Amino acid sequence: MKISVVTAVMNGRATLPAMLESLKAQRHPSVEYVVQDGGSSDGTLAYLAAHGHPDMLLQSTPDSGIYDAINQGIRRASGSVVGLLHADDVLAGPHVLTWVADALADPDIDGVYGDLQYVARDDPTRIIRQWKAGPYLAAHLKRGWMPPHPTLYLRREVFMRSGLYDTSYRIAGDYEAMLRFLTTGHLKLGYIPQVMVRMKMGGVSNRSFAHLIRKSREDYRAIRQHRVGGVGTLVAKNLSKLPQFVGRAQV
Repeated sequence: MKISVVTAVMNGRATLPAMLESLKAQRHPSVEYVVQDGGSSDGTLAYLAAHGHPDMLLQSTPDSGIYDAINQGIRRASGSVVGLLHADDVLAGPHVLTWVADALADPDIDGVYGDLQYVARDDPTRIIRQWKAGPYLAAHLKRGWMPPHPTLYLRREVFMRSGLYDTSYRIAGDYEAMLRFLTTGHLKLGYIPQVMVRMKMGGVSNRSFAHLIRKSREDYRAIRQHRVGGVGTLVAKNLSKLPQFVGRAQV
């Protein structure tokens, strides 16, 4: 089973080494690494050329935003399974992609996801937030539930059936896509009860108050578009994050 791992990056030189190390450490034997660069000027391209994954497809071209870049990467991927790995994230251990392949050996499953840890940007050993996703139930969508997007791996057929990311969303395109896959696409998901990805705090969606407001508006738009609830769903989605904060703890 070839797994394509897609990275959409723009000026990610500072965090690329840790991310690439986690990818190169994977024990799964068939991994394709697809990099979609938006025109980096900080040494990202030179670093990738010198230290990139041995099975890497690198392209640098302008894009209209993160979801356009992701879509370009997915279109270039040739694996039967596709997942995303952002430049700020790392796979939590060498067996993550093996877990994915083992779970997707079941032909009745369209995709898999697992648990996610948010870590401090200045100290990746310090866990700030622990997201234990739990098994998927359709009723959870009205409570604002979603699988942790960085841990999601889908069969290529899901994108062919349900489409790629909607580029009219600037921040919440991942939430919209997952609601679309799970409702109109009738996606069947398997859950891996393991931490699959460690993600640095401080992403685009919580970079500023204005970003938080925009994300909430886009979340609400997606909720209404896919008819999974209303304002209560948006409130529940945001409140569900609070128990995930664990304070200072060591990996």
